Amino acid sequence: MSIGLSEQEILRRESLKQLRLLGIEPYPAEAYDVNVTAADILANYEKDKTAYKTVSLAGRIMGRNIMGAASFAELQDSTGRIQVYLKRDELCPDEDKTLYNTVFKKLLDIGDFIGVKGYVFTTQTGEISIHVTEFKVLAKSLRPLPIVKRDDAGNVYDGFTNPELRYRMRYVDLTVNPDYKQIFIKRSKVINSMRNYFDNQGWMEVETPILQPIHGGAAARPFATHHNTLDMPLYLRIANELYLKRLIVAGFDGVYEFGKMFRNEGMDRTHNPEYTSMEIYVAYKDYIWMMAMVEECLEKVAIATNGSAVVKVGENDINFEGPYEKLTMYESIQKYTGIDVSAMNENELIQTCKDLDIETDSTMGRGKLVDEIFSAKVEANLIQPTFITDYPIEMTPLAKKHRSAEGLVERFEIFVNGKEIGNAYSELNDPIDQRERFEDQLTLADRGDAEAMAMDDDFVRALEYGMPPTSGLGFGIDRIVMLMTNQSTIQEVLFFPQMRPEKKKIEMTAEETELYSLINEDEQHLLTEIKGKLTDWSNKKWDTTLKALTSKGILKVTKTDDGLFLSHK
Repeated sequence: MSIGLSEQEILRRESLKQLRLLGIEPYPAEAYDVNVTAADILANYEKDKTAYKTVSLAGRIMGRNIMGAASFAELQDSTGRIQVYLKRDELCPDEDKTLYNTVFKKLLDIGDFIGVKGYVFTTQTGEISIHVTEFKVLAKSLRPLPIVKRDDAGNVYDGFTNPELRYRMRYVDLTVNPDYKQIFIKRSKVINSMRNYFDNQGWMEVETPILQPIHGGAAARPFATHHNTLDMPLYLRIANELYLKRLIVAGFDGVYEFGKMFRNEGMDRTHNPEYTSMEIYVAYKDYIWMMAMVEECLEKVAIATNGSAVVKVGENDINFEGPYEKLTMYESIQKYTGIDVSAMNENELIQTCKDLDIETDSTMGRGKLVDEIFSAKVEANLIQPTFITDYPIEMTPLAKKHRSAEGLVERFEIFVNGKEIGNAYSELNDPIDQRERFEDQLTLADRGDAEAMAMDDDFVRALEYGMPPTSGLGFGIDRIVMLMTNQSTIQEVLFFPQMRPEKKKIEMTAEETELYSLINEDEQHLLTEIKGKLTDWSNKKWDTTLKALTSKGILKVTKTDDGLFLSHK
């Protein structure tokens, strides 16, 4: 497969060569000292003009207006854009004007990184700018950036807006669409504000294994791999719960971890196979205490991120100030369907699902059936922060049995804007009960439930040494960031979401194109028939061309009882 360069890419590579011929290294190794940012200048110059007599700033050229002996350019650093002014005779006081006439005017392009030194002034039109007395090439851009045009009112034209391209080439997206950086700045604020809150309570941030011998702590399908030296299967973690609870056994009163989880499942607007979770476990607490903690924590996160406890999400104003509404799982189903499922057995739940047009399959136990009804009929109604509490025991193998309601566990999930963002329990610390729950999960696995938990004997052994009463919580950080930044898809809040393999243009020779054109889409033809249409071809030419097209994955040869057939792959 050949690499086809555009005219712009060819010209930029030629400029690269010319810079080196002039003795200018387009990718210098030495550091470039910066003492100011674009945002700093624009925000503070008018307050104290004497503070910006000697500035050094670096960034990417995002626009140029060349006017003979003087030029303007727009420079973008990590904080924003600022105009710079270059005058030929000041940059090149001697007879040699190469730096301005050749380097700046001809060999630099939009997208190149340069460093400038000079002083700040205000142009006759009132625009704060840097008068450049010296500049240096820092990095030559060999691909042209998409040209995003803005009018005087700030409206964008010809923007880099295709979602697939934006997610795949985030480096281009955030360069030409710098407003999107605010999403990731707020993401950092969400995590840091949560971390600060936990640290202030005296809880410790820890790290636990990502590669685990048993996929435990949640009901999900794992990614599997193999460790060659140990000759054993390993799994990318679907949760860090069981390791964090081991640390509670070890004597820590409160531990938490921000980390990546991996689930080998579907992808949609709210699911990515790799996502960020925060899990926290605090000894001597229960799920009632945890609800109050969540209300306080989320309110602080909202204020730290947006300056208010009320956050705009789509058409809704979400108020993160507590207290939040509380409904049991059964109460919520009855509220939104009018059906009481609390006493139903498995067969009755299957019939209820049919009546509600909810699909089921033979692997679903009682807990899964209740969950399907809840997901289909309740979730979308939970717009303001709502705690759904007291789940059927079959749904939650790691939570403590309810203190007063038979067949339930002390668990809650918090829902906001129709989506679950957090899950918490009064943690199960009875090792005998825990082993029995794991054994029930093995029964579900035997029925074909790919998300059933595996038996973790070492975790049960840890519980046998004694774990104090504990409450645990898991937050989906990506979903919380979606709420705090008013985004409807998880891909928008991930720097690099998982993408399908990129389709690359495949170059073909004239002979390959001629052979390819004889094959109609979605049809297959006998090789002998196709070869018969190319009577002027030699056997060598035919063999070489056919081999090239099959090796590139464009055509395939299929053997049947009727002969060899050629078709599109």
